[in-house]
Amino acid sequence: MNVERIDLAEWERMVPDGCEVFHTPEALSVLAEHAAGELHLLGAKKGEQPLALVPAFVRQSAVGTAVFSPPPGMGVPRLGPLLMPTSPKRRKREKLNREFTAAVVKHLVGEGSRTLFRMECPAAYDDPRPYRWTDFDVESAFTYVLAVDGDTDALLSSFSKSLRREIRDAEELSVGIETEGLDGARAVFEDTRARYAEQDEPFALEWPYVRDLLEALGDRARVYVARDPDGRFLSGITVLYSNDMAYFWQGGARATYEGTSVNSALHWRILEDLATDPELENVYKYDLMGANTERLCRYKAKFSADLVPYYVIESNGPAMTIAKTAYSLLR
Repeated sequence: MNVERIDLAEWERMVPDGCEVFHTPEALSVLAEHAAGELHLLGAKKGEQPLALVPAFVRQSAVGTAVFSPPPGMGVPRLGPLLMPTSPKRRKREKLNREFTAAVVKHLVGEGSRTLFRMECPAAYDDPRPYRWTDFDVESAFTYVLAVDGDTDALLSSFSKSLRREIRDAEELSVGIETEGLDGARAVFEDTRARYAEQDEPFALEWPYVRDLLEALGDRARVYVARDPDGRFLSGITVLYSNDMAYFWQGGARATYEGTSVNSALHWRILEDLATDPELENVYKYDLMGANTERLCRYKAKFSADLVPYYVIESNGPAMTIAKTAYSLLR
């Protein structure tokens, strides 16, 4: 297996269809432009056969080197390694994982005791043991993933009683929900930033980054906006798409109209489109996010989505605790 640093053109040739949205070359090119640090793309091949990939952002500073995948503060839920084993046999899959992990650590961490390493892996990466065996800390995190097919009645019936009531009540209101372009995306962005400010929570995203990302993704992004009969913005959600998954990315700040939740109606419109829109016929899952925050879980659990684990891998030891603080990783 040959592991080397590659460029985005080679990444595009190697990346599998089933990757998450921020693994796409379009998203990575925008991150390379806006995120702190230098983008390093590592690819593993045997001959011309792609075997594994990982993107990472490397920062150099007075306190040492930091390696992030994804880069913090950019609204990227997961990044990390992609494995493409050529054999279904467990032994060969584990060998690929071990060898690629060793190569990633060698290329990105080396022998430096002052290198901070943090990686939030895609949900499909289900075996982080080689990182634990290499003395990294490994923790579980979670997301909610809702399976969507063409049967919207069955989907609705799976929701909690209160959520079904909110959706049906919203249908009786004169609230319009439409997909909009960058103006709608800017409204969602500003509404989200205002909501974070109200809660005295940090909000690191900048509009030029959000704009460039949506433009780069093109059809892989939609902005759903709810407006009252006078056209006044009520709420909105920006959705990103991979080949098979829709991601609730931004927006959804709590909003009501005439006492009825607007956000439940927004999510339902997104799900209806997933179930019926021919342009989204291959997208059959909706990642609701928010499963690691107890306050959000109380609402997200109403959708009866599957709780899906993923792994967070990072450097350990007392020196790394200081480095994590220096790099504002402790949220």
